Amino acid sequence: MNLLILKHSHDALAPHIGPDETLFEHLPHILEHAFQDTITMLPFLFLAYLLIEWIEHYHSKTIEKGLSGGGKWGFVPAAILGCVPQCGFSAMAANLYASKVITLGTLLSVFLVTSDEAVPLLLAVPEKWPQLALLLGCKILIGLIAGFVLDFVLRNCLSKSLAGGYTGNLDDCDCHEHVEKDSVLVAALKHTLHIIIFVFAFNLLFGFFVEGVGEDALAHFLMTEGWWQPFAAGLVGLIPNCASSILLTQLYIAGNLGFGAVIAGLCTNAGVGLAVLFRVNKSWKQNLFITSLLYGIGVLAGMLFHLAGI
Repeated sequence: MNLLILKHSHDALAPHIGPDETLFEHLPHILEHAFQDTITMLPFLFLAYLLIEWIEHYHSKTIEKGLSGGGKWGFVPAAILGCVPQCGFSAMAANLYASKVITLGTLLSVFLVTSDEAVPLLLAVPEKWPQLALLLGCKILIGLIAGFVLDFVLRNCLSKSLAGGYTGNLDDCDCHEHVEKDSVLVAALKHTLHIIIFVFAFNLLFGFFVEGVGEDALAHFLMTEGWWQPFAAGLVGLIPNCASSILLTQLYIAGNLGFGAVIAGLCTNAGVGLAVLFRVNKSWKQNLFITSLLYGIGVLAGMLFHLAGI
């Protein structure tokens, strides 16, 4: 990507870095902006994680029962509960699916709606709250449509083992392998510190990138060749790590990633859900099919929003 941007915008570099200048001469300016952009998010980010940790500590079993007790309409509570910004719920869904407690539609609904770190990061930027509401609304709709199609329209086209279902028992499924021992406050502080380091590192690297390439060149590149963004963002989203959702969300907040692309990336970003699925579900063919299906749905949704100009 960097090479392509440089190729398309060689002339735009001059105003940012003079012939006798280096990037490191701009380091104080870059550090100042990275620190300012990061520190303003800190109080909102902590409050968001405080709420998230409270939900996980006291209501995770309720959410587990909600996912497993929906029957053939399980994708409906799954799409709603998947909004809770905690990748542990996608891991829970993977365990429930592997244990034949929930259907494929319910699993995909959770995966598609899960946004990992995107929700707290957008909550930390008050001017982005309308976009956050739109993002969650669109992802819930995508999760509901995908769940309905898989569990009703295409169910007879899928093998019984792939379609999943209600033959398993919730009591036989260990969906809480890693129990958080810290208090809500300590866990929220740890999570906030962990993510704020990622955010600062991103802002610092992005600052170097913008100084080197130039804001005008970067904006021009993204506007003229942005059709590929949902495909690339969808691949980034498949990375089972919070860093991928942080990257996608920060690019979106900075205005360098379109809404369609962030939809694609955050739909494919199921947190650690995919990694857990590959570990607990014995059929690697099913796991690869589910991963491909997740990517295809995410990119398709992202392209539709991109083509609609949203």
